Amino acid sequence: MSIHVLERQQFVKQPLKEVFDFFSRAENLEKITPPWMRFRILTPLPIPMQAGTLIDYSIRIHGFPLNWRTLIESWAPPYQFVDLQLQGPYTLWHHTHRFKEIDGGTAITDVVRYQLPLGPLGDLVHWLWVRHDVNQIFDYRSKRVPELLL
Repeated sequence: MSIHVLERQQFVKQPLKEVFDFFSRAENLEKITPPWMRFRILTPLPIPMQAGTLIDYSIRIHGFPLNWRTLIESWAPPYQFVDLQLQGPYTLWHHTHRFKEIDGGTAITDVVRYQLPLGPLGDLVHWLWVRHDVNQIFDYRSKRVPELLL
């Protein structure tokens, strides 16, 4: 079973505090997730973000409904936070969000380490579909974030 890594970086012309505040509100995750995933937050809003916070979502992957539970593993405003999937489609989903003020704006870096179940079959499914899906999710996100931070 392979651990896959996706790393993305983008720059927005907004101050660090404003960008971190946007990402620290769980309800904004729905706004930056592709509509085809039918992402919905199940945990009552507002959600106080801190280390130890649990957030429940529902999503659809290729039409199949799934529940997803995330733990905010670490919280270091305004520079970083980490979420870890406790329940969902992956054996491992560990997402580090980093924010750094540079050149009159903010660099946003996402590093996702993820693993699928089912050993070699999971690796095949990753190669055929999942890597494309994960890239599409982050492509969508990179378009939506600057639009929403205007």
